[in-house]
Amino acid sequence: MTQSLKIDFVSDVVCPWCAIGLHALLQALRQLEGEVSATIRFHPFELTPEMPAEGELVIPYLCRKYGMDESQVARNQAYITERGAELGFRFDFRTDSKKWNTFDAHRLLHWAAEQGADKQLALKLGLLEAYFSHNENPGDRALLCRLAEQAGLDATAAGEVYDSGRYTDEVLSEEQLWVRQGVSSVPTILFNERYAVSGGQPVTTFIGVIREVIAKSS
Repeated sequence: MTQSLKIDFVSDVVCPWCAIGLHALLQALRQLEGEVSATIRFHPFELTPEMPAEGELVIPYLCRKYGMDESQVARNQAYITERGAELGFRFDFRTDSKKWNTFDAHRLLHWAAEQGADKQLALKLGLLEAYFSHNENPGDRALLCRLAEQAGLDATAAGEVYDSGRYTDEVLSEEQLWVRQGVSSVPTILFNERYAVSGGQPVTTFIGVIREVIAKSS
């Protein structure tokens, strides 16, 4: 018998481990097809809430934030690229890659969720690919409207959401809620509102966790 599973995925669209974690989770769910019927809801977490609209180059940003040198950043990026390739996801880290402000992307993701979990997932995947594979700005209005349309959403409505500032309060409230619940790093993935996993875990780890969760929930 297929068991239903609710998944809350707290993340940011400029977080490489969120991209790895999501693609590993989706592969796990595909392998568990027939055992599990999952609904994923994405929740906002900003890694760079202070980031200005013009963004900042990734390498100096990471060096300053984590006290690393450029060779350490390069090694980390190479490892992330390798992990992504194993999952069929392409990271394209370049010297001109930037960190961007993602608040507007989270507003659009909140709106997308109201249109359906499948629409929100499609928009999330589009944003991760646009940023990590094509070095595009996830806060750009034209990009968000294009990705919304590709996700099966109305591009004009997406532009209206962007321009109006709608969902600002909702996104801020959600961010504060997850921080109060102890989320300090992403991705944090909550299964059936009880069991939490953090980080870009391997596919096998997600399969084991999901099977354990549904066994305890049945």
